[in-house]
Amino acid sequence: MEAAAPERRRPGAAGAARRNRVSLAEVLAENEELEKEARAVLGAATTKRCSYSQGAVKRQALYACSTCTPPGAEPAGICLACSYECHGTHRLFELYTKRNFRCDCGNSKFKNLQCKLLPEKGKVNSGNKYNDNFYGLYCTCKRPYPDPEDEIPDEMIQCIVCEDWFHGRHLGAVPPESGDFHEMVCQACMNHCHFLWAYASQLAVPPLSKASSLEDEGIVLKVEESEEQKKEIKKESGVEHQDTKEEKQLEQFNEPSTSSGSACPEVVTKSEKPVCKLKELQSKPFVKKDAATFWPSNWRSKLCTCEDCLKMYSELEVQFLTDECDTVLAYENKGTSDQETERRDPLMDTLNSMNRVQQVELICEYNDLKTELTDYLRRFADEGTVVKREDIQHFFEEFQSRKRRRTNRMQYYCS
Repeated sequence: MEAAAPERRRPGAAGAARRNRVSLAEVLAENEELEKEARAVLGAATTKRCSYSQGAVKRQALYACSTCTPPGAEPAGICLACSYECHGTHRLFELYTKRNFRCDCGNSKFKNLQCKLLPEKGKVNSGNKYNDNFYGLYCTCKRPYPDPEDEIPDEMIQCIVCEDWFHGRHLGAVPPESGDFHEMVCQACMNHCHFLWAYASQLAVPPLSKASSLEDEGIVLKVEESEEQKKEIKKESGVEHQDTKEEKQLEQFNEPSTSSGSACPEVVTKSEKPVCKLKELQSKPFVKKDAATFWPSNWRSKLCTCEDCLKMYSELEVQFLTDECDTVLAYENKGTSDQETERRDPLMDTLNSMNRVQQVELICEYNDLKTELTDYLRRFADEGTVVKREDIQHFFEEFQSRKRRRTNRMQYYCS
């Protein structure tokens, strides 16, 4: 594989500069971090079975083969297993993860290759979506990563809508500090998902830029109420009551969406149409900029899920925005958890299944074995002789014999 895909927030040239000398501990720590990242990205993927039979996988690690589908050919993506079994000697691009994708390996996009793992496949996967990443190009600048000609320290950040990767300096706004935000929506996708600007005023993490007036930074899409509207509000409920009501509505909006409705301050009858959070926000001033936006964790749970909004999400093909399990972090956490479960120590699992008396007995047996084996092997080390297979077999036979003699002496019988 020649090029690696960027991480969700991956250092550029600055991260590539390394010290001339590193300790073994640092090497081991870095290796463990890389293994952890690989477990998170690969998740439940296998190197033996093509994922095609699973249909459009909700999220999976993908690769593009520039040997089989070079620039100018139709873009195609392949799963982890096919990258090993069918394209092991080819030039591949790691694409990190993509949502709702079905493996293309061996279909009509590959003129001279048949999938070794699952030859019987459809000609095309019409539900798949492609971008320049499948040719190893990223961002609005359409450059490779890592870019040998780019010496500017930067990082790559993935847009959660189009799933392309962008240099931090090409987002139209300076990204917040690492860890301050969870997801990013690029400039083009903010124009496509125009409704997000209303949410951004309440939910988005501010970029690292100097504060300026609304007129300088963007376009005010909504203005304050007219004088007549203000007078009408005063007549009906009074200014103080109106302010309190708006505060309650804002608190209600900032709470995660739930199906119980127990947090509603007013009783709503079944015949009434649910209040649309989006319309409430759009009725107030908000700013639209020509820039990317940055979002905290759990912000998706605060999107409106009324009938009209769900229809809008469907028309814009962004239904996944209301699914918190769609996030890359949720996918990584699940992959890490699943892998850690598979890698659990059998001894610890056995201990956890025992009561305290059994645990103490097992630990004592283990310590006895460790002590006796260490003493036995030390004799070979002192004499400078080689430990043979029959020596180890002899040790365990003697150990089992001593154990049986100890057990027999401890048996008591009732008359």
